[in-house]
This record gives sequence, structure tokens and C-alpha cells, in this order.
Amino acid sequence: MNETLQNILNALGSWSLRVLGFLAILIVGWIISRIIGRIVDRLLARVGFNRLAERTQLRRWTGSYEPSALVGRVAYYAALLFTFQIAFNVFGPNPVSSLISTIISWLPRLLVAAVIMVVAVAIANAVYDIVHNALAQFSYGRALGRAAQVIIVALGLIAALSQVGIAVSVTLPVLIAVLATIGGILVVGVGGGLIQPMRQRWERVLNRAENETGRVSTQMRAQGGKAATTKEREDRMAQPAYTSASASRDVKPDRAAEPERTAEQARSGAQQAQGQAEQARGQAAGSR
Repeated sequence: MNETLQNILNALGSWSLRVLGFLAILIVGWIISRIIGRIVDRLLARVGFNRLAERTQLRRWTGSYEPSALVGRVAYYAALLFTFQIAFNVFGPNPVSSLISTIISWLPRLLVAAVIMVVAVAIANAVYDIVHNALAQFSYGRALGRAAQVIIVALGLIAALSQVGIAVSVTLPVLIAVLATIGGILVVGVGGGLIQPMRQRWERVLNRAENETGRVSTQMRAQGGKAATTKEREDRMAQPAYTSASASRDVKPDRAAEPERTAEQARSGAQQAQGQAEQARGQAAGSR
């Protein structure tokens, strides 16, 4: 019994020391992680990272965070992951330590993917500005620049997803199909066999689309005008016209005189009918 009790006490003491070490490492690591996050935030803000994000239009993707604050938050969580790994290693090999080690080994891929997306967005915005300004005199300049921007961002997204190992079985076939389509278009264009027929077909499609757009816009304007007219009528019906006291006094005598006018009209009508009847009798007597 004494030996068993001694073993239990030794186990409890060892476990208590490990728990205390775990808590101490966790508290110290949490403090250090917060310091690292703040240092990264202030350093990036001082070197002009926020201005660069504004110029490359990355600011709209950071939400309520400033770009430097967002990077500082990421650095804080990364340091906190290292803290958890060191703290859980106090208990020896365990599943939590293995999971954290896997996440930490995946972080460099995530960092590279983020860099790829930043560079792709910056290049896409630069290409859009160049194409839009170079073809500003043409009506299709803006659309062509936007199409080039979307293509570059899509390629950067596919590369970033492949880097982190997400949806590789989907992104790679899509990329291969797009590249094959572009290659086919180049082959046909260089060969020149279908340039003229496709040009005629595209002209017909574009003319039809333009006519359809004009018709739809005309209908929408007409519907908007009808809606405005209907609303104006409803407003007029909802609010009765204002009549002053003098106008109401003027109306009352007219309403009182209406029976007299009606009786007078009836008498004049009866006299006209009597005269016509006498005229008819006179004509009949003359014919006899």
C-alpha cells in the first residue's frame, strides 16, 4: 500500500508539474505573440505597406482591418500556434501536437499562396490601367482591359490554390482546358481558314445583341414612365383638392338652385312639345 500510494503521489506530482509548465509556456507565448503582432503591424505601416495596398486596390479585400493590421494579426496567430506546439509537447507525444505540427508545416504554403495572389492582383490592375488608357479612344477598350484583368486574377487564383493543395483535381483540368482553348484559337487564327466566316457570324451576333439591348432599354424607360404616371395619379387620388370656405359658400347656393333650374327646364320642354303637337294638328287639317 505504501508503494502504491507513493506511485500515485509521484504521478500526480509529475502531472501537476507538467500542467504548470504548460500554463507557464502558454502565458509567456501569448504575451510574446501579441508583441510580435504589434511589431509587425507598426513596422509595415511605417514602411508604407498601407499606401501600397491602396494603390494596388488590395485595401478593399481586407475588410475592417488595415492591411498592416491584418498581417500583424496573421503573425500573432502564427506565433500562437508555435506556442501551443511547445506547450503541448510538455505532455509528450499526443494527437494535438501532431495536428498543430501539420498546420505549422502548411503555413509556408499559405504564405506563398498569399504572395502569389498579391502579385497577381497587382499585375492585373497594372494591365487593366495600361490597356484601358491605351485603347481609351475605342468603345471596347474598357471591356478588353477588364477581360485581361479577370484572366490574370483567375490564373493567380489557380496557382495559389495549387500551392496550398486545395481543389487541385478541379483547378488543373480547368487550367488545361483554358490553355487548350487558347491554343486552338491561335492555330485557327494563324491558319486563317475560319477568320472571315467567324467574323461575319460575330458581326451578326453583335448587331443582334445591340438591337436587343436597345429594345430592352426602350421598354424599361417606357415602363418607368408608366410607373411614374401611375404613382402621380395615385398621389392625386390620395390627396383631395383643398377648397376654401368662400368656395364652399359659393357652391351651396348653386346646389340649392339646382331643383329650380330642373323644374324650369321641364316646363320649357313641355311647352316645346305642346307647340309641336299644335303644329302637327294644323298641318293635318290643311291636308284635309
